Amino acid sequence: MQCPYCQHENTKVTDSRDTGIYSIRRRRECLSCHRRFTTYEHIEMSPIYIIKKDGRREKYDKSKIKTGIVKALEKRPVSPEQIENLLDTIEEHIRKEGKEEISSTRIGEFVMEELKKIDEVAYIRFASVYRSFADITLFEEEVQKLTNKS
Repeated sequence: MQCPYCQHENTKVTDSRDTGIYSIRRRRECLSCHRRFTTYEHIEMSPIYIIKKDGRREKYDKSKIKTGIVKALEKRPVSPEQIENLLDTIEEHIRKEGKEEISSTRIGEFVMEELKKIDEVAYIRFASVYRSFADITLFEEEVQKLTNKS
């Protein structure tokens, strides 16, 4: 690894930490100028394509899932770290499927499954949009399922 300060070719790793499921943070020290810097290593994964309900194929984009989750969690007591962990868990579910294509419906099920574990109100919010409840009875049935489990 080349030092960003003096461009010397030799550095040593002083600390390594996992920063997520697919990345590692490394602290390095230049053996010439002795300055320290941080690098991140990410595993390059093969792309996953989402099969939309209308049959279109779209490249997997974690930020789109995050947008929906953040909307569902708006004004709820859930930390940004919990959201990132939730996103990592969902991506792990997707990768464990072992396929290059996955339906958007399956991803929605993963999201609802994980949201239900951390915040039931957010789960109901997400489910109401995702499942497009046509009337109040379907919404009531979903809430009833939650209260019966509690």
